[in-house]
Amino acid sequence: MAEDLQLQSYVGKSFPIKPKLKPKAKTLSQTPESKYWTSFKPHQIPNLVSSIQSLDFSPNPPHLFAAAHSTSLTLFSSKTFTQHSVINSFKDVVTCSSFRSDGSLLAASDVSGLVQVFDVKTRTPLRRLRSHARPVRFVKYPFLDKLHLVSGGDDGVVKYWDVAGESVLSNLLGHKDYVRCGDCSPVNSEVFVTGSYDHTVKLWDVRVENSKSVMEVNHGKPIEDVMFLPSGGLLATAGGNSVKIWDLIGGGKMVYSMENHNKTVTSICTGRVGKEGGDEAMQYRILSVALDGYMKVFNFGKMKVTHSMRFPAPLMSVEFSPDCMTRVVGSSNGIIFAGRTKKKENEEPVVGNFWSLGRVEENRKPTLRPSYYRYFQRGQSEKPKEWDYVVARPKKVKLGEHDKLLKKFRHKEALVSVLNGKNPENVVAVMEELVPRRKLLKCVSNLDNEELGLLLGFMQKYSTAPRYSGLLMGLMKKVLETRAEDIKSSDALKGHIRNLKRSIEEEIRIQQYLQEIQGIISPLLRIAGRGI
Repeated sequence: MAEDLQLQSYVGKSFPIKPKLKPKAKTLSQTPESKYWTSFKPHQIPNLVSSIQSLDFSPNPPHLFAAAHSTSLTLFSSKTFTQHSVINSFKDVVTCSSFRSDGSLLAASDVSGLVQVFDVKTRTPLRRLRSHARPVRFVKYPFLDKLHLVSGGDDGVVKYWDVAGESVLSNLLGHKDYVRCGDCSPVNSEVFVTGSYDHTVKLWDVRVENSKSVMEVNHGKPIEDVMFLPSGGLLATAGGNSVKIWDLIGGGKMVYSMENHNKTVTSICTGRVGKEGGDEAMQYRILSVALDGYMKVFNFGKMKVTHSMRFPAPLMSVEFSPDCMTRVVGSSNGIIFAGRTKKKENEEPVVGNFWSLGRVEENRKPTLRPSYYRYFQRGQSEKPKEWDYVVARPKKVKLGEHDKLLKKFRHKEALVSVLNGKNPENVVAVMEELVPRRKLLKCVSNLDNEELGLLLGFMQKYSTAPRYSGLLMGLMKKVLETRAEDIKSSDALKGHIRNLKRSIEEEIRIQQYLQEIQGIISPLLRIAGRGI
């Protein structure tokens, strides 16, 4: 009775076979977006005096771009990359430049703390704005505002200028270190952000009377560049080796952090993938460059890097033309790595302003209707996005032959099937499953001599194993009690019993030797413990 209770104490288990997954084949083909970025024909503009601190495109065709290097500001053609004109009205190193929304005026700052406004056609300095006590690091025209400027510098002060009167309208205080960068909102001309080496980015609104920032986010590293994303509700900051995206509408919550660069990220900008159709048509991307010589293209809709490009020098600045045709990257050794993609025939020009709606696609895909077979297959090949909730389809588990027989309550056949196998864990698992079903002893009593020989052979081999001895020793006693007559009448079964007896005697002998060794070692261990 005690043996029956011991057998019944085991809980049944099932050991399904895990299907092997086939490795996915590696594809070496480029993605459509990688093909787009590699379609830019490379061109170098060498022999500039020093590192390219700033690049800026004119918002109006033909989209000249200004490169700030040493004490000069050079304008280049975005189509031929030839030099258009040079502005040399600076006494110190030029740090930043910004075109006005109509492209007729250009503001530039230098290390002496001076901000100048030039006529693009005549290169004549129209205004000289001097109020900063230390070098000015950024200057920016607000969105669709022709009368004001925003600037910031190493004195930690952000200034809001009246260009016509050459006067400061607001001194915005709050940064505790150098102000290195800034950007103006694409939806409101009175809102802008600034980034500083104090690790913070501040959002300013000139309509606030006390001249305090209306929001602040902490990047965690000195800020090298900051910009609004086209919607105006998201903000991108660059500092250290990371680019972070912040949700301004959500109270300054960080949305994502891209840390794909190995060195400091020096500049970021937005660019559009100028494709005709598809899911990625006319979508914005973040372009980032760093001192590791890499330019990364980041899709902030899918939150992943879609393209990477290596350049032979540390990179200082990057800019993308409003017509999506030209990309320029400034390096620390005075070389501009430019690139221009070919314009397809009969393609309408794309307006580069953020507020443009783009062109309407004429060739649209036909709408699927329930009369089409594809209507019922739609969406099956789509890959889930990060924010999608995936309803997983239960995987079909491949069951062994013994599991199938157990499900059909064919207990004896399941036991014989698993005894014919070579896996002792499955044999013990089936026995443990038969214990709570109260079918193990019944199966043993119904075995014929050949099947009983399989069982005795298994117990002879594994009854002394510590993992299985608890169950098999009790089962062995029950087998000897219930099948004694069959064992006496069969020489093969007697042979199994003799072998089983030898195995048990050998195991008992080994245990006795181990106890003797333990008796010898235990006093030595106690003496050694006292000595310690």
